[in-house]
Amino acid sequence: MTMSDIIKVMLIDDHALFRKGVGQMISADPHFEVVGEAASGQEGLDLAQKLLPDMVLIDLNMKGMNGLETLRRFKATTLNARYIVLTVSDAEDDLLEALRAGADGYLLKDMEPEDLCANLLKATTGVTVLQDSLTEVLKHALLEPTVRKTTSDAALTEREHEILECLADGMNNKTIARKLGISDTTVKVHIKNLLRKLNLTSRLEAAVWKHQNTPKG
Repeated sequence: MTMSDIIKVMLIDDHALFRKGVGQMISADPHFEVVGEAASGQEGLDLAQKLLPDMVLIDLNMKGMNGLETLRRFKATTLNARYIVLTVSDAEDDLLEALRAGADGYLLKDMEPEDLCANLLKATTGVTVLQDSLTEVLKHALLEPTVRKTTSDAALTEREHEILECLADGMNNKTIARKLGISDTTVKVHIKNLLRKLNLTSRLEAAVWKHQNTPKG
């Protein structure tokens, strides 16, 4: 692919409004043409065989087949495309799993529109593109040996602490999202991350853990 070619892009994300918004941003750049959108991994896989895009943008957190599984399946096809993960998750595990699965880039949904297009353009040259803020995450992952964390809430962010409190109060994702002024998807990402950090497997375990580890006043 030469830089003068129009780059055909396909979007896979289960949020219609986000697809539309990103599609408009990318289409405004003369280097790109958005040739298709899909609301699920399977729909994206099917559509790509017909549209043959040069680049596929994939969300990580989707209902049904998630972004990582979608990416793995794409890599098993004969489609010659660049695969960029575009997500809200800046978790180390998600970044490493995506790179291991063959992602050509890992970008966050809160990046500036002009930065998004610049990174996508760079990815067409064969460079693996990473959101600037994630280079430190990757460096930490490479320098730190992988060890099983002890069950402690010391590693939780302030937001994860807030969500843990909400789980202990029995709130569902929608209620937590409303209370904290964030999206359901963001709540799910934070819950996934705090469960990983605490070595727990479910929100119920997290609620029980919080009750057991809260000092009695």
